[in-house]
Amino acid sequence: MASVEDYDFEGGDAGAAETIPMEAGQIRKGGYIMIKGNPCKVVDVSTSKTGKHGHAKCNFIATNIFNGKKLEDMIPSTHGTTVPNIFRNEYTLVSIDEEGFMSIMTADGDMREDLKLPEHPENYAAELRDAFEKAEDAGQSLVVVVLKACGHEQVMSHKIDTSE
Repeated sequence: MASVEDYDFEGGDAGAAETIPMEAGQIRKGGYIMIKGNPCKVVDVSTSKTGKHGHAKCNFIATNIFNGKKLEDMIPSTHGTTVPNIFRNEYTLVSIDEEGFMSIMTADGDMREDLKLPEHPENYAAELRDAFEKAEDAGQSLVVVVLKACGHEQVMSHKIDTSE
């Protein structure tokens, strides 16, 4: 019989799955779907009629939520597929270093310095840096919105903090 020493419990997490199963026919325009291992937002769904093999098919056209690439997938409507678990958090931007790493603060006051400036959309990193400098000069705080899905985190938008 195996003893406790035979197992590694060091790398445990909360157990939140990165994806959840869902029937393809349940996914609508504006929803999310995993296509080729990428979390995507559905732009268009068209359903074909049942053919001689008896399955209606859903044709999904979606864009990757992190880089904007367009992806397509066709799945029988009664078959299962996966939907990404997407988490949205807001952080206060404290600083940006020369390498493009951001120091961000959670609502609890904890600091994080492991997030880089986004590479997509193009020129957004420069826009974010400019907005941060303008807000700092005006004595305001800049809040960044971070999306997390499938082990990837990225800044998606920013705004001036008006709660002060």
